[in-house]
Amino acid sequence: MDIPLKIGRSEFPESEVRDVVDYALRAETEQARLRRDYYEEKCQDFENRHNMSSDEFLARFDAGVLGDDASFFDWYAAKRGLDLWERRYRILSGVSV
Repeated sequence: MDIPLKIGRSEFPESEVRDVVDYALRAETEQARLRRDYYEEKCQDFENRHNMSSDEFLARFDAGVLGDDASFFDWYAAKRGLDLWERRYRILSGVSV
């Protein structure tokens, strides 16, 4: 999706501003991908250890049927992190300057 570039009254040429914004967007997209991958790996470790998907875990955890094991809270945080960074990555990946 192309977002109109509104520079306003800038002392810099539009092409330079566009290049800087494009670089920043690509850097943020890469950071979001790296964070998503980190949390995805954490979730996969929990899934292998407990033999259930993170989505199934989340449903069961939210329903209160899994108990209060400390590792479940770590898994919960990892799943929420994965969901957050996946969403941000997808948003950033869809933007172009």
